[in-house]
Amino acid sequence: MTDRRLAIDAWESLFRAQHEVFGDINDDFDPKTLSQAEYDVLLTVTRGEGMTARLRDVTANMLISQPSVSRLVDRMVARGLISKCPDPEDGRGALVRATNEGASAFRRIASSHGRAIAERMSVLDDAELAQLRELTAKLRRPKSADDC
Repeated sequence: MTDRRLAIDAWESLFRAQHEVFGDINDDFDPKTLSQAEYDVLLTVTRGEGMTARLRDVTANMLISQPSVSRLVDRMVARGLISKCPDPEDGRGALVRATNEGASAFRRIASSHGRAIAERMSVLDDAELAQLRELTAKLRRPKSADDC
């Protein structure tokens, strides 16, 4: 059985590390050009075929509510960063596509953001980074009935 106190200490350490790292790299974003949330939308969209993604997939990758994602997407459409159209395969869904302007803004920030992340994470060696990736993936997996 897991030691409850150790589990709580580990959770608090993970939470504080995430908060501090996020604070360090958040300086990469300027709301006038591309906010952190807009970057996250474009990250999902630009990875899709034809720089297109279903709105539900964008929402699933965000750490904000579905209504908040919808409002964000509408603001990004108004700014010319993405376009939005009905999903021909899902009558209730929508597709979002990066515009040339949105893709360009994403690429400019992605380069410096990637460097900032690599620099912040350089306190860990490659084996530790791989282990961290494996551990966090394990935490993100839903618990199955077999795990009880």
